Amino acid sequence: MASKEENQEKENLSWEKNLVLYLHDLIYWLVGILLVFLLLFRIIVVSGDSMYRTLWDGDYLLLLSNLFYNEPKQGDIVVISKKTFDDGTPIVKRVIATEGQTVDIDFANGVVYVDDVPLTEPYTNSPTYDTSGTQFPLTVDENCIFVLGDNRGVSKDSRSWEIGQIDKREVLGKALYRFLPGTNHNLESRDFGRIGKVQ
Repeated sequence: MASKEENQEKENLSWEKNLVLYLHDLIYWLVGILLVFLLLFRIIVVSGDSMYRTLWDGDYLLLLSNLFYNEPKQGDIVVISKKTFDDGTPIVKRVIATEGQTVDIDFANGVVYVDDVPLTEPYTNSPTYDTSGTQFPLTVDENCIFVLGDNRGVSKDSRSWEIGQIDKREVLGKALYRFLPGTNHNLESRDFGRIGKVQ
């Protein structure tokens, strides 16, 4: 018959074994979650006002990685890295046209046309008056997209020779969700009501 001390020792060993098993499982879960985030998602911080009013300087965005997002669609907000612009620093823009579509811009009235249809753009902060040197109309090349910032007066985008058309391989991913809002020039504090889906 086991003594009281032996029973106590078995209970202690059992508790220690359970703790080790829980920690072991927890580590596997954490590694799994980390791998999912590394492969599926990225986190990026918006820098500048080129996408204002949709996105503000300092917004933290959850990005669907290009491993699972490889067919940008018109209207998507994407993050790109272009070696010819700012040494490939990621920038956020909106897809205006995809391969085979023709973009034209009436700079006098600030209206963007895709395949001769004027775009309805309630998301823009300023009309498209600045040419930045690109000749229009422009047909988007194969495996490329044409992007513009929502704040057209200050945005460097596909109108600029430094950026131009974006090869799909230069797309890092699609912006899905704003989980921490930044600030604009008129607010000193963050507007947490802006947390949510990016569109």
